[in-house]
Amino acid sequence: METENKLKKAAFAAGCFWGIEEEFRNTKGVVSTAVGYMGGHTENPTYEKVCSGQTGHAETVEVTYDPSLVSYDELLNVFWQIHDPTTLNRQGPDIGEQYRSVIFYYEREQEEAARASKEKLQNSGAFNRDIVTEIVPADKFKFYMAEDYHQKYLQKRGMRSCRF
Repeated sequence: METENKLKKAAFAAGCFWGIEEEFRNTKGVVSTAVGYMGGHTENPTYEKVCSGQTGHAETVEVTYDPSLVSYDELLNVFWQIHDPTTLNRQGPDIGEQYRSVIFYYEREQEEAARASKEKLQNSGAFNRDIVTEIVPADKFKFYMAEDYHQKYLQKRGMRSCRF
């Protein structure tokens, strides 16, 4: 299939991965999503270990997208809209470094776009606190797929969102 050669990956952490995955899964141009753990120091982490706060991982959504249908900038806009990027290690009632805000970039253009969008949002006055989102290279970390019961969690339960 010719379009498969043109597909790209993006990875975002923005709190509980169930709701984040659902938002990206329903974005036009997103081909697939997977939830998992990224940004930590423990190999083969489990949900229980990540939730203990001892692995350094963030709950992350890996997005495979078709750039002819959705731009990386559009994915960044989704990311910024679905969480509060000014809260350190927390989203809603979820507290811990596994819920931190992170953009994992796969290529230089993604890094540049992420930094530019973060700066633009910070300067927009939309928030009265600093944005604490980390922007880090994806190649420094392995993406570990979460357990199967976490994949498409909200879709399996007929839910659309778990926003607080």
